[in-house]
Amino acid sequence: MTTESTSAQDASVNLAGVELQIGGMTCASCANRIEKKLNKLDGVEASVNYATEKASVTAPEGYDPGLLIAEVEKTGYTAELPSPKGEKPSTADEGESREDAEIRVLKQRLIGAAVLAVPVILMAMIPALQFDFWGFASLALAAPVVVWAGWPFHKAAWANFKHGAATMDTLISVGTSAALIWSLVALFFGTAGDRGVVHPFELTISRTDGLGHIYLEVAAGVITFVLLGRYFEKTSKRQAGAALRALLELGAKEVSILRNGTEQRVPIEELNVGDEFVVRPGEKIATDGVITSGSSAIDASMLTGESVPVEVSEGDTVAGATVNAGGRLVVKASRVGSDTQLAQMAKMVEDAQSGKAEIQRLVDRVSGVFVPIAIAVAVAALGAWLMAGFPVSAAFTATVAVLIIACPCAMGLAAPTALLVGTGRGAQMGVLIKGPEVLESTKKVDTIVLDKTGTVTTGKMTLTDALPAPGVSRDELLRIAGGLEDYSEHPIAQAIAAGATAQVGELPAPESFDNIEGKGVQGVVDGHAVVAGREALLADWSIHLDDELKAAKQAAESEGKTAITVGWDGQARGVLVVSDQIKPTSAEAISQFKELGLTPVLLTGDNQTVAEQVAAAVGITEVIAEVLPKDKVDVVARLQGEGKVVAMVGDGVNDAPALAQADLGLAMGTGTDVAIEAADITLVRGDLRAAADAIRLARRTLRTIKQNLFWAFGYNSAAIPIAAFGLLNPMLAGAAMAFSSVSVVSNSLRLRRFKAKADNQSVPAGSTPASAGEPARA
Repeated sequence: MTTESTSAQDASVNLAGVELQIGGMTCASCANRIEKKLNKLDGVEASVNYATEKASVTAPEGYDPGLLIAEVEKTGYTAELPSPKGEKPSTADEGESREDAEIRVLKQRLIGAAVLAVPVILMAMIPALQFDFWGFASLALAAPVVVWAGWPFHKAAWANFKHGAATMDTLISVGTSAALIWSLVALFFGTAGDRGVVHPFELTISRTDGLGHIYLEVAAGVITFVLLGRYFEKTSKRQAGAALRALLELGAKEVSILRNGTEQRVPIEELNVGDEFVVRPGEKIATDGVITSGSSAIDASMLTGESVPVEVSEGDTVAGATVNAGGRLVVKASRVGSDTQLAQMAKMVEDAQSGKAEIQRLVDRVSGVFVPIAIAVAVAALGAWLMAGFPVSAAFTATVAVLIIACPCAMGLAAPTALLVGTGRGAQMGVLIKGPEVLESTKKVDTIVLDKTGTVTTGKMTLTDALPAPGVSRDELLRIAGGLEDYSEHPIAQAIAAGATAQVGELPAPESFDNIEGKGVQGVVDGHAVVAGREALLADWSIHLDDELKAAKQAAESEGKTAITVGWDGQARGVLVVSDQIKPTSAEAISQFKELGLTPVLLTGDNQTVAEQVAAAVGITEVIAEVLPKDKVDVVARLQGEGKVVAMVGDGVNDAPALAQADLGLAMGTGTDVAIEAADITLVRGDLRAAADAIRLARRTLRTIKQNLFWAFGYNSAAIPIAAFGLLNPMLAGAAMAFSSVSVVSNSLRLRRFKAKADNQSVPAGSTPASAGEPARA
């Protein structure tokens, strides 16, 4: 058993899914064969992606991955499990990845082939260079190209033949070998090797030749052009996956751990949950954690795409791989290794790139039968030319041209390369697309349902006004009420305390404090007996609002805000107003949704008045208010029942069922893990504009896939008949086939230039919510 199989057995415990790295695939039909083989195993479901060269397999718990590897090897390809954490895969050169080694060897073969093939092609195309016995010189140069440079094609073709299969390599190997053998016969047994024999290069096939023609330029040229195409394909695929590799490499490599009060610089692998570590200005934060000491600004642009640093202080959570742009921080690790936000993002992107859109599955089925059909067409063309009375050489040339032009490489690359680049670009922008099937959903969506709290609004209460009674200064109201509220953990109390601190500075500590559940707080501050909360709490102390304060309270509540009444020493002293602020970017996001042809709907559990005011402020006309959390899913289902295709954006636990019910679920990454798990797309930053960017990117990726498929199918459909009718020189067929693959990959790479509309606009740091929706107290 192979080493991979042995290590696979160790990994077999509790196996639900496994990923295999596949080697030796050269086209989509290879991937299709491996997928079929694996899917024949009992209880196994596999998806093989040609672009990423990976197989995603799910199997019964306890299934030995060694059996999967053995099955792939029986098919004529190689398979191995991903390297364990911290262990580099072994390659020919230390420090060189398997992918880099493949590109290096391919480049060597390409350079050797080009150096030898160019003189052969020039001699064949320019009669003035065709000196006496030039055909033998061509043979000396072309033979190493076909045998050595083309060896990977012949090797793969033979391996496939032994397994009763035909792939792109079969077409290339048979075509070029036939051209070489024909030329050998013509040179040694025909008239092509005679003194003074010349023949001009033609775009089409000469129909009067006997054994006076050689096709060494075809054999050498096709091998060179295909190697060139494959080289560009490999390097382009590497560029396509650059975003994911960059994401994986973002993390810190070393960390300064605090042990017994001293700092120790250790590799990141030694960091455990609960360890405290130091982050100096300019350093990357080693892993996800909670700040235990210090304050700073954090640059999270590499994770969220958001360019504005976020202010953080003691008690705030931070994500690994973000950069400390300000002061010294001490952070307590809460998640390490594969549990961190960065690792989960990378895993989500990798899963999306390994999956297949429905349109791609159709392509795989077509490409799986395409090669046998191409061989049948080539044989039919050979028979037709011979039956029509044309020379064997003309019939043979048409057959070779069909074999070469029919390679379905472009078809196999059309969907996966676009998906690879699109999802990678999304990750750079803070948009994580869970799977390829999401792309089809974005095209059909016509209605977008937006949860209010934490999505359109910040989800964080803020002190917006302080209205003192006659004879009381604003600062005195804020100091005394703020000092009392500072001892409460309630979100509204914390909003008042934070707002008061920002406006008047340090707050006095209460001499006594008591929380009255559902009503407010009471205590003694600076010698005053203070109460703050609902008006009913003040009434319990026989404190009543005067007409002016009562009007102020009613005005605030009519605007959907929360009014907290404050009294001390037996008199009403003022009203504090807090509210959930609308995110500065929400109105612009709604405008972008409308540009995309989506109808925005605001969904909230708040009362109708509050909901309508928020909706009016951001430009939403359709409001569904006073909905209980458990009923949100029913609202989405009702909209779907009306014939609408619904997208849902939310961030809280109570949004998860609705996100799952929607045709397209988008979760704010600042929300809960439950919401993120239920969604199809995760928006890493808490900016609603990211939802519009996500839909635009997904639609652009789907459009690119369709463009690629149109080109790939159109090319093959048009080129095969042209070649069969003798209107295409085999060498030009090889060049066209290589160009087809390169053009498809190049078109996909254009997605790297996709820009978010918000890229050049700054967003206040405070606009990013710290949590899901907060409860109101009053």
